[in-house]
Amino acid sequence: MKSSIFAVVALACGLGAAAPAMAQTEIAAIDSTLTVTPAITTDYAFRGISQTRNRRAIQLSLDLEHSSGVYVGAFASNANFGVNGAISNNTRQEVDLLAGYRFKVGDLKLDIGGIYYTYPNYSAQPVSTGAGQFEQNYFEGAVKAAYSLEPLTLLAAVYVSPDFFNESGTSVYLEGGVDAALDFGFTFSARIGQQWIQRNNFSTREGNFGGIRDYANYSVSVSHELFAGFMASVGYYNTDLDKADCGGTSYCGQRVIATLSRPF
Repeated sequence: MKSSIFAVVALACGLGAAAPAMAQTEIAAIDSTLTVTPAITTDYAFRGISQTRNRRAIQLSLDLEHSSGVYVGAFASNANFGVNGAISNNTRQEVDLLAGYRFKVGDLKLDIGGIYYTYPNYSAQPVSTGAGQFEQNYFEGAVKAAYSLEPLTLLAAVYVSPDFFNESGTSVYLEGGVDAALDFGFTFSARIGQQWIQRNNFSTREGNFGGIRDYANYSVSVSHELFAGFMASVGYYNTDLDKADCGGTSYCGQRVIATLSRPF
């Protein structure tokens, strides 16, 4: 289960907050720029669902972009999917690998790429034991767009996976949003998304998302540079899922998330 517009750190913030100002290190030998962004957040929400059981996360994002627009990157965070009934999930980390191509068509910025989500220490209990655990690693292709109409930036993205988390089949996620530059250096951000998943039902032996139905999520946030490049954001996140949809937990419900990051 796992938050993206043009900066890898936006993934770390669950797509709910504006990406911070990008500090960059020039690497002349390969005609590229490197951005490293550590962050700490009160909750790691991916598409509105907590990946840390409503607890804090420490994260790191890397983005290496060539002058041609080709880029590679990585994102790492602690994660905790806890226990589903009597079945324990030993996930404790998430490490994602990213690659793609960024370019412009007039004033429209485009990003075409892919993300491979991995959970390094996870080991599924075999389906034959009745545990019903499946492979968590998965790939998504992504197309993202941004169009600036000062002081607004309009954002749109589509993500498609041929076999989503937990071998749950085809997944499509659509997201739209806006960033607005405000007075005194503040940025207001709003996002709304819709997640479709082929296999939601917990009973199937072919893989499943975990019983969570197709759902919508949304967020609003405000971000600001505090000092010396440190960025702070505070946002409200929610989905249209209730506790019954989310296995009796509050991990899909409304929450306020604060994030502190520092791009280098």
